[in-house]
Amino acid sequence: MKYDFSTSVSREETNAEKYTLREKLFGTDDVLPAWVADMDIETPSFVLEAVKKRLEHPIIGYEEVPPSMFEAQIEWMRREHGVEFALEDMLYSHSVVASMNAAIEAFTQRGDKVIVQTPVYPPFFHSVIEHERELIKNPLRLGDDGSYTFDIEDLRSKIDERTKLLLLSSPHNPVGRVWRRDELEEILEVCLEHNIVVFSDEIHCDLIYKPNRHIPFASLSKKAREISITAIGVGKTFNMAGFAISSVAIPNKELREKFLKVYNRIHFAQGSSLSHVAFEAAYREGREWLEELKAHLAKNFLILKETCEKYHIKVTPIEATYLAWLDCRGLGLRDRELREFFVKEAKLGLSAGISFGREGSGFMRLNFAVSSDKMSQIIKNLENALKKHRKQN
Repeated sequence: MKYDFSTSVSREETNAEKYTLREKLFGTDDVLPAWVADMDIETPSFVLEAVKKRLEHPIIGYEEVPPSMFEAQIEWMRREHGVEFALEDMLYSHSVVASMNAAIEAFTQRGDKVIVQTPVYPPFFHSVIEHERELIKNPLRLGDDGSYTFDIEDLRSKIDERTKLLLLSSPHNPVGRVWRRDELEEILEVCLEHNIVVFSDEIHCDLIYKPNRHIPFASLSKKAREISITAIGVGKTFNMAGFAISSVAIPNKELREKFLKVYNRIHFAQGSSLSHVAFEAAYREGREWLEELKAHLAKNFLILKETCEKYHIKVTPIEATYLAWLDCRGLGLRDRELREFFVKEAKLGLSAGISFGREGSGFMRLNFAVSSDKMSQIIKNLENALKKHRKQN
């Protein structure tokens, strides 16, 4: 074990979003925040060292994205996930949500239909509505074992000539699925049949637990490459959200040119010189760190699962991400009561399941990407609250 995830520095006195927004979101600062998807684990030292080295040059001005940055990502994606992107396919973006909004504007018009698969990360449906497109929900199917699958029959039933875009979460946030090849091929078949472009949010693609394997949508076939927009980056994998850098891969030249019309009009520009070197260092040097991180995260998840299941909370089987999807319906609480239970009794700030769509009613999302020490605090708070709830009921 080369890296130590047992402790981490405090973020209380920084401007960290997950801490500074506690009062606004939960009505109190007296909660351990486990909501937004960044880690209470230190950004890798090799990333910070690369930034320090860049700061030896005293001028931080406008810079173009260096080809070496994208080449590092291309090689990582080829080696780790078996997908081939070319340098000309790649575009800088400051966030996946920004890329998603640009895609909605580029590939649809007002009144067109855009498909999302709920429960899903809230910007998926907010972005569609804000662009005055018609939101089409294709809810995932929840099985008796707590796992989720696509509902292809429902998807087919909701498509018509105005359906232009499908927003795919892969791996899925919040339910933690790694879609199998055959599942993705069903989505591909439907989208090819109806000339639908697929925006594939693959930002969590490196946070996969064995024996699962991420299948990039663009890797399915040549036809899949021709209809796919792939959003990827270092933010989740290496806890680098504050660098505000990700990328978009668009192999189809015609789609790329349509995207660029919006992209250039918005003026995404080329990002920060410090972000460039951080991004490249993560992909060049991050493999060993990531493997050790995933082993740590798996331990955290197991502890959480064992605790929850003693008190009638079902933990959705997780294949990817560091976001646990907790089925709390066994507690007999309505959504508002459930939120209050976690805030007031457990003193934990989680993401309410209902915010991911009505299919999330009765669920909560908990970010377990924390140090061992902080995970112990979370478990202690949670178990004390659940014991009290059981006695009262």
